[in-house]
Amino acid sequence: MTQTITRAGHSLAYHATPGRGPGVVFLGGLRSDMSGTKAVALEEWARASGRAFLRLDYSGHGASGGTFEGGSIGDWCADALAVIEAATEGPQVLVGSSMGGWIALLVARDRPERVAGLVTIAAAPDFTEDGYWAGFTEKERLALMTHGRVAVPSEYGEPFVITRHLIEEARDRLVLRTPLELGMPVRMLQGTADDAVPVETATRLIAHASGGDIRLTLVKGADHRFSGPEELALIREAVTEVLARV
Repeated sequence: MTQTITRAGHSLAYHATPGRGPGVVFLGGLRSDMSGTKAVALEEWARASGRAFLRLDYSGHGASGGTFEGGSIGDWCADALAVIEAATEGPQVLVGSSMGGWIALLVARDRPERVAGLVTIAAAPDFTEDGYWAGFTEKERLALMTHGRVAVPSEYGEPFVITRHLIEEARDRLVLRTPLELGMPVRMLQGTADDAVPVETATRLIAHASGGDIRLTLVKGADHRFSGPEELALIREAVTEVLARV
């Protein structure tokens, strides 16, 4: 059953499955929602294992209130933390997909007492700066600064509207420019055929982060969705390994 809390005037929807701890929290990507293949498959695994599990929608995503265009990395990180605080107890294993990987890293950096371990799937830290802003043409940058928004194509459906607020606010949330200490077990998964997040992002992240138990697995031929049967099995294995090392 979907539950909600309110933060900053918006309702935040989530599904919490009771079970033993440490619980597992799934954090989805940009414009995705908690009904996606990876989130639901991991919830089914957790339920069968008797493990506590949480999946949620950020504001402007899925069943939560607010608008996507009104959001930012800081807002979505605060949304995730608010739901984690409301629906879980103790340290959790965060599973972050794409943008959710960036949010998981922010939570691990800023609230390490709430994070028992990390699993990232095609993590996209700093993508607003290194992906969108770096890739914009001068015309697109001018439109963004003048009109406050620019539409960019998406292979997943309608174009994304990227706002000036999203780009500028994220500059205070970048994790690849300052020290990133991860004092918990971390497992990173990355497909070599990912057109949205290149392998170089994963190798840059593992080179940049410091910690005693960080591993990166590259999966030849896997794309950004990372949701085929073999990829889902790898996610479960990574979560199981992290839980065993907590």
